[in-house]
Amino acid sequence: MTKLAQWLCGLALLGSAWAALALSPPGLRLPAPCRQALLPLPAYLLVAFGCYALATVGYRLATFNDCEEAAAELREHISEAREDLRRRGLRF
Repeated sequence: MTKLAQWLCGLALLGSAWAALALSPPGLRLPAPCRQALLPLPAYLLVAFGCYALATVGYRLATFNDCEEAAAELREHISEAREDLRRRGLRF
């Protein structure tokens, strides 16, 4: 199961549970404080998911590994390209 499928299954499960409680079936009577907390719940979850995503991106950016070998190889390719362009008459 892919990560997308896992997230969609979880979202469908939470969404159906929220809809079942928010639509209040005839046999179920929720107290007023519970109903007041239940109705804006999707907005709260969306904000929480946004915070989680932002924190994950920030953490991954902070712990990103440098590739010194790749950087040196890239510098070498750039210098070779500059030499080739100089031979062809382009001035920097």
